[in-house]
Amino acid sequence: MLVDPDTGRLRAVSHRAVAAHHERAAAVATQDATRGGDEQPDRVQGDFGAEAGLEQELFLQQIETGTAPHADIEDLVADVRRCRRAAAESAAVAGADLVAVGTPVLGGEDREVTPKDRYRRIVERFGEVGRQGAVCGMHVHVDVADDEEAVQVMDRLRPWLPVLRAFSVNSPYWHGEDTGYASWRSQVWGRWPTAGPSEPFGDVESYRRATQAVIATGAALDQGMLYLDARPSESYPTVEIRVFDVVTEVEDVGLIAALTRALVETAASGALPHGEPWRSDLVRAAHWAASRDGLSHTLVDPRTGELAAAREVAEYAFEVCRDALGEDEQTAVKERFEGLVARGTGASRQRAVVERGGSVEDVVSDLRERFTDSWQKLETDN
Repeated sequence: MLVDPDTGRLRAVSHRAVAAHHERAAAVATQDATRGGDEQPDRVQGDFGAEAGLEQELFLQQIETGTAPHADIEDLVADVRRCRRAAAESAAVAGADLVAVGTPVLGGEDREVTPKDRYRRIVERFGEVGRQGAVCGMHVHVDVADDEEAVQVMDRLRPWLPVLRAFSVNSPYWHGEDTGYASWRSQVWGRWPTAGPSEPFGDVESYRRATQAVIATGAALDQGMLYLDARPSESYPTVEIRVFDVVTEVEDVGLIAALTRALVETAASGALPHGEPWRSDLVRAAHWAASRDGLSHTLVDPRTGELAAAREVAEYAFEVCRDALGEDEQTAVKERFEGLVARGTGASRQRAVVERGGSVEDVVSDLRERFTDSWQKLETDN
């Protein structure tokens, strides 16, 4: 989210930031052509290999980044840092700072729709649900063989997605108030008629019939508005997992991406345990528990459908996808998990600022500093 450097309130300047990014990309391309393309020190790979991975979102106070695909998590983390650096530098040209957070902490210029026909149509059709849609999530794409495998993965992952959500909780505040939730973004996003968990589809043909029927009701303008927790991507050969708040710490991105990929691979192989088929009301309850407390207390255990200690459920998730992680990645993932537990989730870190006597404005200041740290480490590593 783009915020004012002085007040920490939202600023509706994504159009200026993206324009600055494209101008810089054009200048780099010109330099590359002059050098014959031998060195490309500042390139940022965007959406699955495309240059300029900065885009506008529904509202002008948001900006979206996208990495290239990676097989190695360390490469992914480095790419996220590069994307954040590009976004921060472009935002600075537009007179704004950036924070990676799921909901507006302070509010501000938060209802200025990005002037694109599709975005205007969304807000006109969905009214206040659309007007309150200025929230930021993180999507993880994982390669699958085809849409048939994507649907099988979606069905098998249903009780596991609340566990994944708990790792990312990063939105306890909403317009200056503590909501009582670790992920208020989840509650806001769940108001869209196509958002959240789905019934098992069984096969890709059933998925297509069901989603086309939903679109026909007017509850979605098109396939892009099927805001399911997981879906086959319309643009890439992937299954797209969409339950996460955007996280502030890049190391947490690596943890979440690695665990998500491992669970998808385990599900694709048919080796992911999930007990009896879960009713959607139980899946929704499990998501509610994860958004309420994150990793702080309990989660619904995918084995039993009953509450268990969050740490125990997380450890079980690592265990069931051990083979998909591989020996070296197991160690790296567990180290990242221990780091997350030690410093706390994004939600707990935000609340800790206030618990130490700070204000909600101080929460935004802390988020800005940590966002800057998240990409400046790239400079140190280089």
